[in-house]
Order: sequence, then structure tokens, then C-alpha cells
Amino acid sequence: MLNQNGINVLSLFDGISCARVALDRAGIKVNNYYSSEIDRFALRISAKNHPDVVQLGSVVDFHPTPLICGQIDLMVGGFPCTNLSIAKKNREGLAGSQSGLFYEMIRIHKEVKPKYFIYENVASMAKDQKEIILKTIQEIDPSAYVVMIDAALVSGQNRKRLFFTNIPNVTQPEDRGILLKDILEQEVDEKYFVISKDGTEKLKSNTVRSSTKTGLYAVALTETRTDEAKKARSEYMKETGKDYSPRRGKKLKLRNDFKANTITTGTTKESLIMTDYQIRKLTPTECMRLQGLPDGYCDGVSNSRQYKMLGNAFNVDVVSWILSFIPMSVDPV
Repeated sequence: MLNQNGINVLSLFDGISCARVALDRAGIKVNNYYSSEIDRFALRISAKNHPDVVQLGSVVDFHPTPLICGQIDLMVGGFPCTNLSIAKKNREGLAGSQSGLFYEMIRIHKEVKPKYFIYENVASMAKDQKEIILKTIQEIDPSAYVVMIDAALVSGQNRKRLFFTNIPNVTQPEDRGILLKDILEQEVDEKYFVISKDGTEKLKSNTVRSSTKTGLYAVALTETRTDEAKKARSEYMKETGKDYSPRRGKKLKLRNDFKANTITTGTTKESLIMTDYQIRKLTPTECMRLQGLPDGYCDGVSNSRQYKMLGNAFNVDVVSWILSFIPMSVDPV
């Protein structure tokens, strides 16, 4: 059990410190929060929102001191999905230079010996990679297991992720019934609109457009495979034995579940939505809401940086849900 009077946390690949927000939301008091992150813009956002976070630098250079070893109650790590995601052609998996940082996380885990841990990554990874990750973690802690949770249950965004953890008995959260329309801003700058209402004119003005009607109608556009894309995928699988979902030859269609697509690190076609029969991009504020963050959390850097940081983040409410299963005690442990 962990002490309700406060815990010590180590977050690797911490990004914008979503784990810190999740801990607050779960009602878990934090005494010390140590963060390993190298992106200077993410560090700026973390410091703005959580000035008490202790920054430790890169996971590669980080070697736990006696002050940390044996003192960490919770270790969190959303290690890079770059070489694991189905969106990556010729993906190298854990042999890749970025996703391979998983082994640095394992090195640190062995030294730190946290009581509990949560490690997150994409659900679209190959089955053999998932098995390697779980087996590697179980060699350290046999109680480890993996659970897949879709953020669609607690937010307006489809986001399937794997969570490797030793927190006992984590179940699926109940569906909160949140739709895309529930998180939209009511007034949106014209710069986010891709085409005019009649579909002919590219919008370039900086005026503000009222979107009050979006409460009635809001649908995300999602890509679907054409015959060309299906053929390319099939041929690639025959040649390599690996899955790959190419964007070439795909076409857009409206989602039928009234949810947003998974937020990515940039503004792709799948970041487009239709509101009141007008097509536009999601705003940074709307992406924050889809990730369970408060409005303004990522303010202070450019929109492109905000999109990137939010695409790399995990959904706060999913992690908060997982944290709620940690046994807590009011007595020292």
C-alpha cells in the first residue's frame, strides 16, 4: 500500500507532465515528482504548470542516486512509439533507436525498484513486440500484466493504448458518453477553417467565427482504405510479414460514432472535423480537452508545438482511472 500522506513519483519521457495532472485528479498527494524529459518546449509547459517538478534530463544519461533508489512509490513511462506504430513503414520495433529507449526505462526500473508502475504505448504494435515488452517487465516483476483501454470511454477521442502495470485488478472504465461536440469551443478563429461553407474558397482571414451550432452537429473526418491502399498493404505484408497502414490512396469519410480521431503530433487529414457543415481543424484547446487537460495548459508555445506535445501525451483521465486502483493507507508503509 502507498501512504495517503504523500508519494514519490518518477516519470520518464514525461512530456508535459500529464502524469502529474492524473495524480491530482485521482486525489493522490505527491511529495516529490521527478521528471526525465529533453524537449525544451515540453519542459517549459511542465514548469509553467508544475514549478515543483524536479527535472533530471535524458533517460540515457540518468543514473538514479541513493536518494531515489528504493524511495519511488510510482514510476510512469510513456516510452516512444515511433518504431512500434502501424503508421510507420519499415518499423524496427524495439530495435529502433527511439522505441528501443524502452530498455533504458527497464534499466532504471531495476535500479529504482518502484512499488508500482504504469508504462504506456500504442495498441497497434505488433503482437511479438507486445509479448517482448510484457515478458521483459515480468522478469523484474512477475505480477505485471497489460490492459488495453480506449480513451473513448472517458473522453471524446478514440485512443487505444496498452498499459503495462503491476497495479492490481485494473478494469475498464464505464463509458461516460462524451462526444466530440461536448468539447468544442463555441468561438473559433477563421484560421482553423479549411474551406468555406460552399467548399470553394480557402479561408485566410483572422476574424472569429461563432460555432454555437456545433452543439447540435459535430463529426470527425477519418481516413478509410481505398482498393489501392488495401493492395499496397497486402503486398507489403507478403514481402515483410509486417503490417503497415499507408496513407496513399486513402479517402476521407465521416465517422459514425461522433468521436474524434486519435490526436497525433501534427495536423493531418484526420484532425479535420465538420461543424455546422463547415470543415476545420481541431484547435489546440480542443485537443487539450480531448486529452483531459484544462484549458490553457499548453499556452505559451506555438500551435504546432502544442499539437506535437498533445499528440505525444497520454489521456489524463485514463491514467487517473488506473491510479484509482492503487491500494492506499493512511499509515506509514
